[in-house]
Amino acid sequence: MEPTTHPSTAPPAASSARGLTKVYGTGAAQVRALDGVDVDFAAGRFTAIMGPSGSGKSTLMHCLAGLDQATSGTVHLGSTEITRLGDDALTRLRRDRVGFVFQSFNLLPMFTAEQNIVLPLDLAGAKVDPAWLATLVQTLGLGQRLTHRPSELSGGQQQRVAIARALVAQPEVVFADEPTGNLDSRSGAEVLSFLRRSVRELGRTIIMVTHDPTAAAYADRVVLLADGRIAGDISDPTPEAVLAGLEGLRALESSADEPVHGGAVRA
Repeated sequence: MEPTTHPSTAPPAASSARGLTKVYGTGAAQVRALDGVDVDFAAGRFTAIMGPSGSGKSTLMHCLAGLDQATSGTVHLGSTEITRLGDDALTRLRRDRVGFVFQSFNLLPMFTAEQNIVLPLDLAGAKVDPAWLATLVQTLGLGQRLTHRPSELSGGQQQRVAIARALVAQPEVVFADEPTGNLDSRSGAEVLSFLRRSVRELGRTIIMVTHDPTAAAYADRVVLLADGRIAGDISDPTPEAVLAGLEGLRALESSADEPVHGGAVRA
């Protein structure tokens, strides 16, 4: 099936959703994880997605990345509507145009750091760009670690290898799901700094799900979710602003008379 494009002549967002709904289960067991989400993520920006437990933030990321299928609505990666693609086309899109960083580093233990980094290109039968690889290695501070296997690396170093692996094919968007969840505070801050540098110095686009206001403050923008809906948008976030936004959402959720609606909290 041929990909469709936005009708507007303006450059499309790096990732976007319109009327995005995701429902799990049926009948009394039905859960509406996403409820008509409209959102755009700008290219060349670092955006964090946050919300209370069960707000739909991970489901949103999975639908944006083509890892989960929407019940209704549309999702675009650039100008390509991924909600219309078949399984084979989706697989190619995720391989060629999307990068992933997860809480668990997912490195192959028998491979060196360099072999893990270039693995996506090897699997795709693509050539390594030596200049880009050198830029990644320098930016992520991995020059002395390329011959080490994962067991010889700290958690923070392993996650930096995972970030380099996500960036090596120069994807349009990198999706990061709780990338500091398995790290101590110092290693987590180090990884978040490298993610921010990859946006500001290398021109990448990163969309990150996190529960940590301090982690979210490394981003250029925070999108808040509640009950599967967009409930707030914070530009140039600080930990205090993010925490205040989350507390506002929780207060609304606890009030039976004031259910959360899109745009309920804005900082």
